Amino acid sequence: MNYSRIQVIGYVFLLSLLSILGPLNIDMYLPSFPLIQDDLSTNAMYVQMSLTSCLLGLSIGQLIFGPLSDAVGRKRPLIISLIGFTIFSFICAFSPNIVLLIFFRFMQGFFASCGIVLSKAIARDLFDGRALTKFFTILMVITSVAPLIAPLLGGFILSIPDSTWGMIFYTLAGLGVVITLISTWKLKESLSEEYRIPANFKSTVNSLIELLKEREFLGYLLAVGFIHGGSFAYVSGTPFVYQELYGVTPQMFSLLFGINGVAIVLGSFLFGKLSDFFSEWRVLKWFIISSMFTSLAILISAIIMGPLFIMVISIFTYMMSIGCILTGTFTLGMRGKYHNAGSASAHLGTLPLIFGAIATPMSGLIEGSAIPMGATICITAWIGSIFFLKLTTNPDVV
Repeated sequence: MNYSRIQVIGYVFLLSLLSILGPLNIDMYLPSFPLIQDDLSTNAMYVQMSLTSCLLGLSIGQLIFGPLSDAVGRKRPLIISLIGFTIFSFICAFSPNIVLLIFFRFMQGFFASCGIVLSKAIARDLFDGRALTKFFTILMVITSVAPLIAPLLGGFILSIPDSTWGMIFYTLAGLGVVITLISTWKLKESLSEEYRIPANFKSTVNSLIELLKEREFLGYLLAVGFIHGGSFAYVSGTPFVYQELYGVTPQMFSLLFGINGVAIVLGSFLFGKLSDFFSEWRVLKWFIISSMFTSLAILISAIIMGPLFIMVISIFTYMMSIGCILTGTFTLGMRGKYHNAGSASAHLGTLPLIFGAIATPMSGLIEGSAIPMGATICITAWIGSIFFLKLTTNPDVV
């Protein structure tokens, strides 16, 4: 179906609002890690577990909401989940101890997952082929700005006199209200009855399993799962590496972290532009290989504990590869998925978060060292790259 420029802009705006819930939910409270640690009288590893629990919630939620939307449509599960996200965002601010914060963060992530998985499924309902590639590129570029803004916004909130880390969760709750109202008012159902699967447990499970039997899809899934999943070691590790090992302020950390949002945007943008001249698979392959060497540079920087700018440059180039890999794996992995777009989106969105939940606490295994973070990033990047090179082929070459 052909859409006017105004319609495409409208869909980009709506789906971007939905897809930014994940990055904002993950990144906005990162500058508050040391404050949460002190206020709740806990240690760095338990604070990082609040991020891990959120990632687990995001993972499990996608596996539920994705296939469910293939059966009952996109809009109804979305509105229910947005209401749940708003409620638990508000509750997080009142956590009296780290155990309850970990649980509330899990529920917050669970409901936020619907926006992530369904924004991509709705895009697949509306577009296909090159149109899908271009739309995904635009969506990913806009969505990638969220990790740039989130820690800056979190740092700004904390800089307000008498502000506490709970204010960050009040802000997320307010955002949830806004997105719920806009989605209820403007978003139309995108999945027609003819493309829906039977609404039962067996069909849902079969939809998820069948995708894993496709060699090409599995290659894209494992690539984004390991590489993007490993990048969460950077997300959870840098608040302590930058602020405690290098002595930067929360505001400077927010700026350094936000710069990598630019890297993700640049990677997504380059994928879209280069795909006009080369096959999408070939462009993705270049950035997959790039992630192998940039992750190695991060590990070396962590081992030698060199100047801050070396670590910053290494992470920037690595995150640029991540931006391309996210856009490329979703574009190629979702292609041709008509009846199971929700399930495909759930797989591609869930596995990185599962691996991310494992990688997150690993970055803090050794207090006062950046090596666990660097090693986790490097190992996962190399494993994911090998799976991509072994399981996928250029679909444009007959």
